Amino acid sequence: MTPPTVAPSAGARSRSAAQALDRRDRAWWQDLLARAVVGLGGISAVLFIAAIIVFIASQGFEFAWHRLSWSELLTGARWEPTAKPPSYGAWPLIAGTAWITAVAMAVAVPLSFAAAIYVGEFATGRRREWLKIVIETLAAIPSVVWGVVGLQVMNPLIQRLFDTPVGLNVLNAGIILGLMAAPIMTTLAEDALKAVPDAHREAAEALGATRWQTIRKVVLPHARPGLSAAVLLGIGRAFGETIAVLMASGHRLLPPSSVFDSAATITATIAAELGEAAVDSDHYQALFVLGLVLFCITFTINLLADWLVRGGRGRA
Repeated sequence: MTPPTVAPSAGARSRSAAQALDRRDRAWWQDLLARAVVGLGGISAVLFIAAIIVFIASQGFEFAWHRLSWSELLTGARWEPTAKPPSYGAWPLIAGTAWITAVAMAVAVPLSFAAAIYVGEFATGRRREWLKIVIETLAAIPSVVWGVVGLQVMNPLIQRLFDTPVGLNVLNAGIILGLMAAPIMTTLAEDALKAVPDAHREAAEALGATRWQTIRKVVLPHARPGLSAAVLLGIGRAFGETIAVLMASGHRLLPPSSVFDSAATITATIAAELGEAAVDSDHYQALFVLGLVLFCITFTINLLADWLVRGGRGRA
């Protein structure tokens, strides 16, 4: 007589299932490898930033700690690191950077916001897609090409229009830099507008608001954190630009007093002088201190932009 078959208990079935899941086959190892690669990619940005900070600080720390006057660096009016005695006043560079960035934002903000509103709120179908492609193409133009435009096109044009002896000035560099920053600001501003729920637009239109009234009184106020972040990231982009500003600004080591004065920026000064400075000299280390100051400024701007975006999402 055949003995009756005993069905496995629930505990036995669960243990079998767990053992099947814990089996370290090829799929398990592939999953582990994928998680490791993705995790490494996730922390790579932090590692790179830390490495940059350590490198810059190591190159200029000894000079900044023992022989540099920070009050002279931030407020001094003469940048003459090769003179006898040398002077490390970076105020002309800070002022030039601020002037050129202000002009760039005066160009980029209205241009990028207008483009973002049209692409995000008015354009439809293939027209929107083509406009996005054009904007992304503008963002891909190399900075040296923009510098050539400033040198060969904007320079004589400014001389003729404003009757100035030199067209390589704050206005020239600011316009070029504004056109360079506008594409990424447009993309970020459009994303901020798209994040506004459609229910807000529909409610405004149901109350009788026109399309422009809806955008001005509903969409733009709701997207303000994202738009502010776009402006701040544009400022960070302008602060960090080098070759185009070097070619279009005239690189005059004096604080500008108008948009028609030539000026120098922190990045352009580092690019122009680092190759000529003797390694480990005071001049060489002072340039790395400038790089550390610039890094702190741009890092703070990016953190502020991230805080604005997170704050806007929290309020939403």
